[in-house]
Amino acid sequence: MVSSWTIAVDRTACIGASVCANYAPDHFELRAGKSYPRMATTDPDEAALDAAETCPVSAITVHDTETGALLAPEE
Repeated sequence: MVSSWTIAVDRTACIGASVCANYAPDHFELRAGKSYPRMATTDPDEAALDAAETCPVSAITVHDTETGALLAPEE
């Protein structure tokens, strides 16, 4: 069984740099200057991890939906 991932954006921390939308446009969009995940849960995709890792304020988190393990950003 393939796991799924949960993507979240802390919009209080988000500065709207749009790095996430550039790295993973299938997963993120900007609305009113803040990032929003297009879907809260998604199939695993390296682009989502890249977006979380490159967010300049670490506003994005990606978790394994089944285990709850934090996948990105790496601590």
